[in-house]
Amino acid sequence: MVFAVFCVSLSLGDFKIPVVDVVKTLFGGGDHATEFIVNKLRLPRALTGLLVGAALGLSGAIFQNIARNPLASPDIIGVTYGASAFAVLGIVTLGLTGVAVSALAIAGAVLTAFLMYVLAWRHGVSSYRLILIGIGIGAIATSITSYLLTKARVEIAQQALVWLTGSLNGRDWSNVRSLAITFVVLLPCIVFLVQQLRILQLGDETAYGLGLRVEASRLGLIVIAVLLAAVATAAAGPIGFVAFVAPPIARRLTRSPGPAMITSGLLGALVVSVSDLVAQHAFGDTQLPVGVVTGVVGAPYLMFLLARANRVGSGG
Repeated sequence: MVFAVFCVSLSLGDFKIPVVDVVKTLFGGGDHATEFIVNKLRLPRALTGLLVGAALGLSGAIFQNIARNPLASPDIIGVTYGASAFAVLGIVTLGLTGVAVSALAIAGAVLTAFLMYVLAWRHGVSSYRLILIGIGIGAIATSITSYLLTKARVEIAQQALVWLTGSLNGRDWSNVRSLAITFVVLLPCIVFLVQQLRILQLGDETAYGLGLRVEASRLGLIVIAVLLAAVATAAAGPIGFVAFVAPPIARRLTRSPGPAMITSGLLGALVVSVSDLVAQHAFGDTQLPVGVVTGVVGAPYLMFLLARANRVGSGG
């Protein structure tokens, strides 16, 4: 499904290309005109969407499995809010653009996660406390962002708002390269730590009994999840709800009690790709930021999850 949506996204535009020709071009068999449109103009955006979605899906899966709570995703517990606050600070007060804004976003996500971990530490990190503190820090970061926008000039505030919505417009090969490098570095770490994640799902006491260094493993997994979310946010802005919805759907599809990491990454890529396809082509000449579409899909799911938790008395 990911590959099919990927090919369809490359075929649509002002100049429509048959999907068969798109596939031929991807494997080096297209003519010069098709190769230019597909490889030069459309491919960077489509690849950025795939990699951003995969990073968010993996990040959400790690957070939710560590906390054993479906609300524990980077866009709910404040990581992306911290990235957004730092990015808006750079845009509004320092006049930064491009790579500098992305670097600030990564720094904001890392600092937010560090504060969360430090404030949640009480001879160990409770998952429940980590989520509550993350939500609180996210609220503070949102307030800072709102304050900066109210003080900014209209044209600068508009530029910041476009970034805050989450968009793939104008993405180029530099975004693809940064995301690809992140995956090359972090995927071996994920493979190495995924078994420890399975043990952590059994609970801290059981994990200690099996000889696992619980806090070191949890910290390593959190660092990986934060870096994935940070780089994705730096590349495309804070695209909401992808990290939130992908892991639960992945677990339902695989019918597995495990972390379902690969499926979560693929579903994240699928959600972003389909959402961007809808945002570009479903409203005529009007193109929406991809974050608008993911918000329309994810917000009802969040309300359903909270209502269901309230009905069964689980407290969320």
